[in-house]
Amino acid sequence: IKRHWEYFCQQSKTMKIAKKKGSDQSSTGSETTFDFTVMSYNILSQNLLEDNSHLYRHCRQRLLFWTYRFPNILQEIKELDADVLCLQEVQEDHYRTEIKSSLESLGYHCEYKMRTGRKPDGCAICFKTSKFSLISSTPVEFFRHDIPLLDRDNVGLVLLLRPRFHCKANAAICIANTHLLYNPRRGDIKLTQLAMLLAEIASVAPQKGGSFCPIIICGDFNSVPGSPLYRFIKEGKLNYEGLAIGKVSGQEQFPRGQRILSIPIWPKKLGISQNCVYEIKQQQKEENAGEKLEAAKPDNTQEIVIASEKLSSKLQHHFKLSSVYSHYFPETGIPEVTTCHSRSAVTVDYIFYSAANDDTAAQPGAEDSFCGGLKLLGRLALLTEKDLWTVNGLPNENHSSDHLPLLAEFRLLER
Repeated sequence: IKRHWEYFCQQSKTMKIAKKKGSDQSSTGSETTFDFTVMSYNILSQNLLEDNSHLYRHCRQRLLFWTYRFPNILQEIKELDADVLCLQEVQEDHYRTEIKSSLESLGYHCEYKMRTGRKPDGCAICFKTSKFSLISSTPVEFFRHDIPLLDRDNVGLVLLLRPRFHCKANAAICIANTHLLYNPRRGDIKLTQLAMLLAEIASVAPQKGGSFCPIIICGDFNSVPGSPLYRFIKEGKLNYEGLAIGKVSGQEQFPRGQRILSIPIWPKKLGISQNCVYEIKQQQKEENAGEKLEAAKPDNTQEIVIASEKLSSKLQHHFKLSSVYSHYFPETGIPEVTTCHSRSAVTVDYIFYSAANDDTAAQPGAEDSFCGGLKLLGRLALLTEKDLWTVNGLPNENHSSDHLPLLAEFRLLER
């Protein structure tokens, strides 16, 4: 199936054409811009494929062998040629024996985090060393043996990358990748895992002056567009009072998890506030603010009491995030899908990004609390469920995962 590029910016289109002709980016871009592409792709680990064979009954058996699938996946990665790859379901033994070396031969540097426990797959972030250098790499484990709620083996990975040209010396971009818990009935775990990832990003991405560097969060969130979890990412807030645990991700029309989310969702000892930052950082911030208030306060003012957030049912985060995809085709209202197998065809994969002020593709409300920001130049269009069944769903002869790769082109804008 052919997927086409959708452009939000005429200049991007001409640059794509120029690139094909082999001209150098630096001759077309102005001094302060830096363009790059990011792909998010759940490549379907062989192990999980074999454990869930009922999902692939529509496939011819030979198409499901790793020896058939890997060359296809690699070919797709080569053709799409992204500057940054965020891959999920990367099986550890395959990563070690062939994925890593294959990607390195294409000019990527690879960082990998395997799931905890006995789960042999994980998340990888790979970037072209010609475009970026690595500032830091932080693995995030969502499993906590001392917290019963967090008994699942999902992980995340957060990288801080430095663009190699066209940027101020201190320019940085934060790229995060995750694969949240699948279980539709455990919205409490999904939200807590997300909060842990956001807290890690918040501790990695700050810059001088209290702003954040631009952020891109990729992954398989096992949640559908418009669900409470999705809205929380996009809107930066969620009041979860009275919300049923099975409704958080919107994966099921008639959710079976009817228990209501507890307030707070996660225990104090996780060390993460309802603002999705590490408590210690939060305390320092409040203490600093307190000292400033003390200094600025004439004696007769009343004490300013910082309201305790102990039993608030409101979650917040401080990143203004837009989604690269709009999730519905504007002409028809038909949903886009990112995954399609025997049981379902839905969107669960996303690329979220901190949009610059003048990003026309960004959703309204994405104000700029960032140092510069990202402008979405284009994206590789998604498909409908009907489109995918014309080629017998996923995986098929040419596409060897049950997910489609998501691909976006961004421009880094600096203030």
